[in-house]
Amino acid sequence: MRFDWRAIMGPALTAITALAAFLIDRLVVTVPNPAPLFVCIVALASSVSGITSGLVSSIIAVAASALFFLNHRAMPGYDASDVARMLLLAATAAGTALITGLLRQKWIDAFAADQEHHATAARLAAALDQVDIGIVLLDADTRAEFINRAFRDYFALSDAQAESKPPFIALMYHGRNVGVWELPEDELGAFIAERTEKMRAGDSTPINIKLADGEVLRFSCTALPDGGRMLSYTPVTDLVRHTDDPARADEYRAQRAGHGRLSARLLRAAE
Repeated sequence: MRFDWRAIMGPALTAITALAAFLIDRLVVTVPNPAPLFVCIVALASSVSGITSGLVSSIIAVAASALFFLNHRAMPGYDASDVARMLLLAATAAGTALITGLLRQKWIDAFAADQEHHATAARLAAALDQVDIGIVLLDADTRAEFINRAFRDYFALSDAQAESKPPFIALMYHGRNVGVWELPEDELGAFIAERTEKMRAGDSTPINIKLADGEVLRFSCTALPDGGRMLSYTPVTDLVRHTDDPARADEYRAQRAGHGRLSARLLRAAE
């Protein structure tokens, strides 16, 4: 059985403080009533171990204060002011225990919910890394908060680059710099500007993007409630390339067969 030191810390500290106050008051020097110190200990007990520990500490504090008042009277018994002060201490200590304990529980619940949220996000990210659809999540400033494995492979993006949260425009220029797009050099600038403008506008019209290795991706942009964007790049090569010139079929097949080798070379060039 595991010993829970936190559960007895508050009551033990309250008892030790009370005993020390009695001994010092009787043997060394007159000590004022330690009620404020008791309240602090009750708050500490509730914050560390919860309401029960705080309430037990408050009971010990009130009992110790009652003995302390009695010890300082010339005649036995209590007058009305003594009773009023003990009742005030009891209410203050109990209220402190309850409020601090409830705040502690609220913080624990919030922390657990945050941990669960992070665990769910981690599982979702791991799942998205298993699909062949490229996924990019942009924040309201169009910086990439998440880039899955498929997108990194399609566009020869290194892990370090992906995890640096690059803006969307940087991803577009990266694709141009490593030669991913199947577009003439003089058309790339206009293509990047158009894609960026439509992404910012939240245009959800899907378009097909041809890559230099023969792959065809269907690009779609979804506007998110927080102002961000979700970009998806779905491979549709088999659905689209049949419309290409049949005379170039062998060339396209050769390009697709060399996709893995080309991606590896582009990735090394980008790094």
